[in-house]
Amino acid sequence: MLNGVMAVKILLRAVIAVVLLAVVLGGGLVLYLTVTEYKPDAVTPVQVHQHQGETVNVQDELTITSFNIGYAALDSDVDFFMDGGSMSRGLSRERVEQNLAKIINFLNSTGSDLYVLQEVDEESTRSYGVNQKERIAQALPDYVYSYALNYRVGWVPVPLLQPMGRVASGLQTLSRFTVHESTRYSLASEESWPTSIAHLKRCLLESRIPVSNGRELVIANIHLSAYDAGGKLRDAQLAFLEEYVRSEAANGNYVIIGGDWNHLLASNPQEFRARFSANWPSWLQLLPEGVLSEFVWAYDENIPSVRNLDASYDPQRTFTCTIDGFLVSPNVEVVNVTGHDLGFEFSDHHPVTMTFRLIDDTETDEEAE
Repeated sequence: MLNGVMAVKILLRAVIAVVLLAVVLGGGLVLYLTVTEYKPDAVTPVQVHQHQGETVNVQDELTITSFNIGYAALDSDVDFFMDGGSMSRGLSRERVEQNLAKIINFLNSTGSDLYVLQEVDEESTRSYGVNQKERIAQALPDYVYSYALNYRVGWVPVPLLQPMGRVASGLQTLSRFTVHESTRYSLASEESWPTSIAHLKRCLLESRIPVSNGRELVIANIHLSAYDAGGKLRDAQLAFLEEYVRSEAANGNYVIIGGDWNHLLASNPQEFRARFSANWPSWLQLLPEGVLSEFVWAYDENIPSVRNLDASYDPQRTFTCTIDGFLVSPNVEVVNVTGHDLGFEFSDHHPVTMTFRLIDDTETDEEAE
């Protein structure tokens, strides 16, 4: 009987010790993440790298490609815990390297004048420390590039069995043309503690490119929020974009906002939602009706640009839709928009390319004066 009591006491002490250790480690992690939380300024100048190219000729036909590369880890065999799957990392470093090589081959084969890329990791646990920003820049040496972090956390502790770990990721814009200024603008992000310490800090990466008629081509690279309940963050982010694009257009500039909108881009969104209501993912929002109706939305809804990550990709069962594309000011003529069906082989997104021309109305402006 005495031995039984002693055994219970020892077990109880062991349980208490484990609980205390967990509390200490958990508290230490929260303290560490709180102290090291990434808190970017509202407006931050961004360095422009590599050689400077030429000025945009207003008469030229140009191309821009948007591609969320899924940190070269979200290939067709992968799911994601936030979408209902279980995984938080790529399958292996070798697979990440293979995916990145295919992404780079695609970029080179497309030969676009401009690229706006999202989910480009620097050195993250989820992508096995592969510096994708540098690899892409090295593979496209004729392009000017800028990069803005939108996710930097010392250690993301979820999911518990295989945490996402250290994350450093962001937006990368590449241009054949001279970029005389690049700026990071903070967008509305999660503010409540402790969620904020391991949350993305969304942003807009702006690149200002001189045009031969004295105006500027303003390229804004974006990746809006996905997992905000009720879409409140996205509403605030869209409000910022509305003010931003209207201000630039009022100054006579050519404006293209491209990237991952995390909103359904469709000619009849309500009909699309009704058709797929049974498996509609919680992260997908509809754009507010009539948002920025004076501007032009450019996307290819015939080629879905994203898949749900609740399971590995199955062409017969996986939910897909279009959330990647462009918003352009009225002085930009959209010639063509083409989605690239890559079978979600090396990213959970498909790239989309827009061909466009800049409308030269400077002579009309001068005559009006």
